[in-house]
Amino acid sequence: MQIIDLNFLGIDATVAAFLLPTDAGLALIETGPHSTLPQLQAAIQQAGYRAEDVRHIFLSHIHLDHAGAAWWFAQQGATIYVHPKGLAHLAEPGKLMASARMIYGDDMDRLWGQMHPISPERLTAVEHGQEIDLGNNRLQAWHTPGHAVHHIAWQWGKNLFTGDVAGVKIGPGPVAPPCPPPDIHVGDWLSSIQLMRELPIDTLYLTHFGPIAAIEDHLNALADELNAWAGWMKPHYLAGHAPEVVTPLFQAFVKERLETKGLDAHGLAQYEAANPSWMSVAGLLRYWKKTLG
Repeated sequence: MQIIDLNFLGIDATVAAFLLPTDAGLALIETGPHSTLPQLQAAIQQAGYRAEDVRHIFLSHIHLDHAGAAWWFAQQGATIYVHPKGLAHLAEPGKLMASARMIYGDDMDRLWGQMHPISPERLTAVEHGQEIDLGNNRLQAWHTPGHAVHHIAWQWGKNLFTGDVAGVKIGPGPVAPPCPPPDIHVGDWLSSIQLMRELPIDTLYLTHFGPIAAIEDHLNALADELNAWAGWMKPHYLAGHAPEVVTPLFQAFVKERLETKGLDAHGLAQYEAANPSWMSVAGLLRYWKKTLG
């Protein structure tokens, strides 16, 4: 297995894809956004393969930083494995892209590139606990909602590829919970963290970014930080503060917590590229609205 750094926005160690040669053909766990497809293609070629020969794509979820290039691999004949609740959005991505364009506006193409429909015959919905055999490899899907209702963590032996459900941790930096709208649910996320604690694994592989061996410490820190972020947001929701008022305050809150853990300017840029703090404002306010009414 090879970790591929997609150098998203020209910043190292922010978005990863994972290349897995198998007896049943090349597999990728995550594709990253379409905007980084050239970097992914080059890395696969440097590993001695062709991107066109990838036969299997395993997605943690359909957010553009994880699944944005899946359509290109489907056009080359790859099978795309995805949560049942995410499949329709890959078959017809118009609504997904329109929502993203409302958020990112003119920056949409630079950040994410394009997303085209994937033919239904190239899409496979995967149930909780389902195993996919690839010759000498077997991946097992664990539905892990909290960050997104359509989230899967993929287990390969003693390794777990966690997408966003195990948070963001770059290098020696702290763990942070990405909380974009619309699906954040703290209770579901904490249940998914507990599921990960109980799996027979010894390494987490984070899309943002890389391997984590100290699993229990990492997951405990993630749960604490998730509760801290949600707890910070709750009084602002109860007070009816508008997102434009809350956003700079929340950005300052997150920055201070990251700086307290020793991040320098480059580290802050990495975390902001992997997990823009402003995105979590709408997600957490929406969570409290759904929870408290």
